Amino acid sequence: MKHLVIITALILSLTSLSQLHAQQQEHRFDPPWNKPWNEGLSFTVAGVDNVPDLYGDIVDPQLVVFFAGNQFMVIDDLLAGFKKAYPYYTRIFAETLPPGILAKQIKSGSITVGNMRISHQPDVYTAGKSKISEMQDFFSRSEVYAKNNLAIMVQKGNPKNVKGLCDLGRADVMVSMPNPEWEGIGKRIEEAYVKAGGEMLRKKIMELKVKDKTTYLTQIHHRQTPMRIMYGQSQAGPVWYSEAYYQKMIGNPIEMIPVPEKENIQAIYMAGQLKTAPHPKAAEDFMNFLVSSEAKKIYRQYGFTVD
Repeated sequence: MKHLVIITALILSLTSLSQLHAQQQEHRFDPPWNKPWNEGLSFTVAGVDNVPDLYGDIVDPQLVVFFAGNQFMVIDDLLAGFKKAYPYYTRIFAETLPPGILAKQIKSGSITVGNMRISHQPDVYTAGKSKISEMQDFFSRSEVYAKNNLAIMVQKGNPKNVKGLCDLGRADVMVSMPNPEWEGIGKRIEEAYVKAGGEMLRKKIMELKVKDKTTYLTQIHHRQTPMRIMYGQSQAGPVWYSEAYYQKMIGNPIEMIPVPEKENIQAIYMAGQLKTAPHPKAAEDFMNFLVSSEAKKIYRQYGFTVD
């Protein structure tokens, strides 16, 4: 009887360890992928309490910047560079959510994430050229500072042998695709589909495959697409080149398939200084830094192109 109890306890212990290992495996690729700012207690629990697209000091910030989300990989170095150039600014708050969501946040006055309501208004908002042009009346100044092109992100080893955009129309390829409703890149990728395979390819990927659930529409593609691919939920996803470049840079198990120039499209990143900026001098200083050679050097390091 004693041996049975010991064996039972051992089995339970091994089961618990196995479950713990499975849980760790389940979240092994979860963001944040950068090293979080940490000047006090760090409490990030994968899958439970993890907000990787809110950065810095939420209390009494001296500068608030809303970045189009696919720039998240640049933020640490960019803000460190800004603080070095302008040492006065020690408290900065930034968001890297999809630009359509950020635009709605600006217009509505706040956003709620989980149980946290954020009512900060930005000093500077960055997005693609079309979104900035659409909201031009909100800005006292706007500037172009970086550019990007499309690539296809796939699982390491490319098991589905994806060679280009047309392969995303195949029934056996599970696609992760930005939802055009709130992610500007979604509409641009649709343009690329038409370039590569005509309206038929766009319809297949964006309508037929969405209907049969072999295309998954993301809410925050710069996080969901790499995670879905690394966890085996999708096999391929069109992304900005810099996103695939970054995942390879940090050693995550993905590969990048180039999109030829004749099928590709270009993103032009612009920043707008809000007329209602709560910190107008900080907004002006950040705009100046964003178009500086130092900022362009940082963007270039992460796979963006700059003039």
